Amino acid sequence: MEATLTEKKEAANTRRINRMPLNLPLKAEGRDTADSQWEEITRLRDVSSFGAAFTLSRPVKRGRLIKLVLPMPRQMRCYDFFEAQYHVWGVVRRCVAEENAEDETYVLGVAFIGKVPPKSFLEDPSRLFDVSHKSEDEHGLWEVKPLESEQEETQLPSEDRRHSRYDIPVNLTVELLDADGKVTETEDTVTENISLSGASIFTSLTVENGRFLKVTSVQDGAVIKAIVRGKRIGQDGIPRLHIEFIDQMFPLSGIID
Repeated sequence: MEATLTEKKEAANTRRINRMPLNLPLKAEGRDTADSQWEEITRLRDVSSFGAAFTLSRPVKRGRLIKLVLPMPRQMRCYDFFEAQYHVWGVVRRCVAEENAEDETYVLGVAFIGKVPPKSFLEDPSRLFDVSHKSEDEHGLWEVKPLESEQEETQLPSEDRRHSRYDIPVNLTVELLDADGKVTETEDTVTENISLSGASIFTSLTVENGRFLKVTSVQDGAVIKAIVRGKRIGQDGIPRLHIEFIDQMFPLSGIID
């Protein structure tokens, strides 16, 4: 029996929503700060009209906006149906280190938000965003809202939220990474306070919010990627960096036990 018009529309909507495993080439472009821009060529793992999953050689903070360029199947597009390449912005919803990978790679899940980023991103590329709701226009892509600095952790899933902080000194080696992930500066320092998910560290580095660091625990050799969330000068005149660990928790076992 021939499918009804309603059934055909439902089938088309299902194809738009369901993720399809497609190994298509993809260019990802991002900005950690106004002066720090990166791009990487990779491949899709799966995609729908409203989001995609793929791997990168760098971690990208949850809530960051990135631009994707790919030969998206036309039946899955929301605009630019006759362009060779589909240009779409997305907000990072998930970034985890890939287990058992030969090289350091991260699996990202991105929700598509449209052809252009919001104005607040253009004003401050280090701004983080959260998904708000599906748009009611013809495209039906995700709408986003900017996160205020005090909201950036409370809006995360419970497993990513701030943990109890301990006012204890922990010896660390901190390496500042450039846009290509190469080390540009190294500093041996100590924490002012630390938790499973972040720390305040004394520093002499000149670094902007949104920059990536590689942090090594002197005690057990654990290596963790971190992002700079803020900087302040203490009453003692010594600068502190506020950093957030992004690819794993800090191993506090043996330090606070």
